[in-house]
Amino acid sequence: MFYWVLIIAALVGILVLIAYLKNKQTRKRKIAEIKARWGKPTDDKRDTNLISIYLKATNKLAGITPSTADDLDLKNVFDYIDRTNSKPGQQYLYNKLHNPETSATALLEMDEKIETLSKDRAMQEQIELQLSKLNATNAYYLPELFVKEQLPLFSPLLTFYIQVSGITVITLAILLTIMVSQVYFIALLSLIILNTIIHYKNKGKIAQYTHSLPQVVILNKAGKWLFKNVAVNRNDTVKISLNKIDKLKRSLLFVNFEVGVAVDPTDIFASIFELIKTVLLLESMMFINSLKQVNKYRADIEVVYKYVAEIDMLIAIDSVRIGLPYYSKPTFITDDNNLGVKELYHPLVKNCVPNSMRSSADKGILITGSNMSGKTTFIRAMAINTLLAQTIFTCCAKLYEAPLLNIHTSIRVNDDIEEHKSYFQAEALSVLDIVKQCGIENPLRSLVIIDEIFRGTNTIERIAAAKSVLSYLTANRNFVFVSTHDLELAELLGEEYTIYSFEELVADKRLVFDYKIKEGLLKNKNGIAILEGLGYPSSLITDAYNVSDQLRQKYLL
Repeated sequence: MFYWVLIIAALVGILVLIAYLKNKQTRKRKIAEIKARWGKPTDDKRDTNLISIYLKATNKLAGITPSTADDLDLKNVFDYIDRTNSKPGQQYLYNKLHNPETSATALLEMDEKIETLSKDRAMQEQIELQLSKLNATNAYYLPELFVKEQLPLFSPLLTFYIQVSGITVITLAILLTIMVSQVYFIALLSLIILNTIIHYKNKGKIAQYTHSLPQVVILNKAGKWLFKNVAVNRNDTVKISLNKIDKLKRSLLFVNFEVGVAVDPTDIFASIFELIKTVLLLESMMFINSLKQVNKYRADIEVVYKYVAEIDMLIAIDSVRIGLPYYSKPTFITDDNNLGVKELYHPLVKNCVPNSMRSSADKGILITGSNMSGKTTFIRAMAINTLLAQTIFTCCAKLYEAPLLNIHTSIRVNDDIEEHKSYFQAEALSVLDIVKQCGIENPLRSLVIIDEIFRGTNTIERIAAAKSVLSYLTANRNFVFVSTHDLELAELLGEEYTIYSFEELVADKRLVFDYKIKEGLLKNKNGIAILEGLGYPSSLITDAYNVSDQLRQKYLL
């Protein structure tokens, strides 16, 4: 007998050692992966529908509009910036990018937290390792537990039956072992059949919570580790919430055990466990109790979710900064009349040519240039960097100075066949939305970006309408950047706007762009030069140059 005890003890010891070594190897591999991707964008597949659950759940009225997000390619910007290790962190960052901060103090406090975390890279790696435990797809569903109260799964009568049926089945089974009775047997068989029907009929109601409930335990465990080891965001509110969720964790032990067993449904133990759950309605009963506890601690789950997610986001921002060619922290000035950027670039454009610019709220910027010269990229980069300044406190520029701003854009406009809107109608509605939100009464000035304003109508009305809109926006003290091909606008706007241009050179019958913005109207005549190089008749070319000189003289400011 003694030898058998020794053999069993040795086997247990070997299994424990194997588990320890396997866990150690897994940790080593994950740390290596964390080190390898530091400072680099990841090419992970991202499900925007799941990532946006938290954003949609918060239902904030503030923030950028969906059309502005589309104009700025915010999905691709997010993919580039997202270096998070957990699903809550990913959701929190996504929400942050859609809701620019209007408090400079809050942004400075966030930056201080980033700097604190960045001082110890080895500790950052350990934090990322803990956060990676919340990287399962099911962790996306955590916000659904705290954004609204969970409704009862079953009617009051069915809930009562579920709570007593298990005890009733066990009692009848015991009575049958003591005394054989046809009545007891029929009653027991009837209950088993009824419970089986209830169990499988209500599987769908329970299934939605098998995603999120087990993640609460993992969230709480990660939160407790962070609270113990990380100084950032540590406060009594988080501590109290972590302790309260410990109580919830005990009621979720069954849920976690069930999910663990369900990992391998072919296992004989899983089949036995499924039979017990069915006969005693254990699954339904435990989820009823768990949801009661979730409703009781909803606010605490949210506190811990935000606590863990924010730390993940802060480390991700540090990784973004490390990976940029160069960056600056924005300077938010109290004077709401000036905006300046130095060597600003678009983070998604490889080897992007940087540009510098100064602007004021009472004098807009009108940008001309041929297609593909860089106009749209520049004005989009302005808006993206304003957004990054007020969300992750990081700018793709050597200098960014501006007041806190609202951001409004009209870049990608499409006609709407379903609503019978022409291109011009869609564009007019887009610009109208900007006009409505950029009145002088607004507490914050706005950055307004418009690409080729009113391109969808005839020349005379386009220019007349564009002039009136642009004058209105600067009169209401907004920072306005507009690209256009209409040189007539430059003459009509006069001193209200400063004119800038993107130029190009002709080389081997091709246009070569330098993507550098220059003050003033275009000086080159490259479009006609291209026609000449392609072999257009000389008389046609001469006439084109003459007309060009006349127009240039007319619109030269």
